[in-house]
Amino acid sequence: MTETSAPERSRGRKRRLHPLAELVGLVVIALALALGIQAFLVKPYQIPSPSMVPTLDVGQRVLVNRIATRLGGDPSVGDIVVFHPPKGADPDDSGLGGTGDPLCGDRDNIAEGRPCATTQGGEWSDENYIKRVVAGPGDTIAVRDGRVIRNGKVTDEPFISDSCEGQGTQDTPCHLPNAIKVPPDSYYMMGDNRGASNDSRYWGPVPRDWIVGGAFATYWPPRKIGGL
Repeated sequence: MTETSAPERSRGRKRRLHPLAELVGLVVIALALALGIQAFLVKPYQIPSPSMVPTLDVGQRVLVNRIATRLGGDPSVGDIVVFHPPKGADPDDSGLGGTGDPLCGDRDNIAEGRPCATTQGGEWSDENYIKRVVAGPGDTIAVRDGRVIRNGKVTDEPFISDSCEGQGTQDTPCHLPNAIKVPPDSYYMMGDNRGASNDSRYWGPVPRDWIVGGAFATYWPPRKIGGL
């Protein structure tokens, strides 16, 4: 009878890991990977309002690329991004609805026919908003009949809704013909549903540091799966 050496017995014990312990270990690793991916790489986001109709519907779900922003990549005009608005822009904080009273100058900017030119509040909210970048640092921006006038030229925007039709051309966020200039390191955000979007027209440009990441794909509902 051959005697088993101590090292061989030790190796045998190491191989006999309990199945339940293995399962728990795999679950812990999977959760850690999922949390790491959401924190640093890709995060799912649900559309909470109709401000991006017809591009994105209420309840639709998108994937947001966080890594590009963390690595220093800047958004481009036309990108759809998730970001933090200024404190006070949230409906629960300020009474804002889809197009409620703006923070900027207590409606002075709307009455004077110009978009809000400066970031309001001084610090970001914990809320996440999703809008389209319509102008970048140093650009000038005005709005006529719901369409963006960027650096003096009408922007081609086949994706916007017709919600500004019939709202007139006086004292409305759909018609702000007096251009303002976007500050350095800031971006102007507007919803595609221009007549029903709480956006930069009311509370100003969004500093780059407040941007979470760019939405690049939709994954729910299944009939809406695709890129953005």
